[in-house]
Amino acid sequence: MKLVTFDAGAGAELGVVDADRVIPLNRAAPGLPADMTGLIAAWPQVEPQVRAIAAAAHDALPLASVRLKAPIRRPGKIMAIGLNYADHIAESNLGTPEHQVWFSKAPTAANGPYDPIDVPKVSQTLDYEAELVAIIGQGGRHISKADAPKAIFGYACGNDATERAWQHRTPQWVVGKSFDTHAPFGPWITTADEVPDPHALGIRCLVNGEVRQDSNTRHLVFNIWDQIEHLSQAMTLEPGDLIFTGTPGGIGAAMKPMQFLKAGDRVRVEIDGLGALDNPCAPEA
Repeated sequence: MKLVTFDAGAGAELGVVDADRVIPLNRAAPGLPADMTGLIAAWPQVEPQVRAIAAAAHDALPLASVRLKAPIRRPGKIMAIGLNYADHIAESNLGTPEHQVWFSKAPTAANGPYDPIDVPKVSQTLDYEAELVAIIGQGGRHISKADAPKAIFGYACGNDATERAWQHRTPQWVVGKSFDTHAPFGPWITTADEVPDPHALGIRCLVNGEVRQDSNTRHLVFNIWDQIEHLSQAMTLEPGDLIFTGTPGGIGAAMKPMQFLKAGDRVRVEIDGLGALDNPCAPEA
């Protein structure tokens, strides 16, 4: 099932994408949670109702007629792992980390799948990072590697957009990774039952139609189950939290000469079976 937050002209609504149409949920069942985080939290109770609405497909809208928004407007946490593909580690001139390298992105960085990515006023070293995003379901604390698959609600495409000058001016990456609009994800959340193996997905990033990154999630150094086990030892993972699982080689900062994003560029992130992001870059307002 593909779950979306969309706007058909009257504000944000939840829906189910079926081919080229979207089926509104709250119109059919006003008692359902009206935001994605609430829907994820209530999923064990509401899943049969949501699937019944999707099957009936009443009031379906053409997908092309609505605006898809970030599936979760303000995630409680956006956690991202660094240096998690061997080719990206090599292009960064660093060694394979012994321990997982984590940073956070501010919830205000969340952005829609087709919305502009800001080119900041303060610096011109904006870069892209195509990533598989795992969305936490029931979550919890001290989740074992064996139980980690059950903690994940679904998956989406993500772009860990990064302001490189701000990332590297200090040892801590949080600010350089947290500029507003710098965490586009979507275009929908594909529920985990429709992703048989998240470690066998082709992942690509194209800038203005040129392929810059082209890899597969089987090349993760620390796989998603390792990541969930590790993070949950430190913090409670909650419904709707986002986990950016790492980027492969091919970033603009590693090109010779370096190729940073500029206003007018388009960045497309594709993951097999999960759809694609297609974000223009625009000057910060």
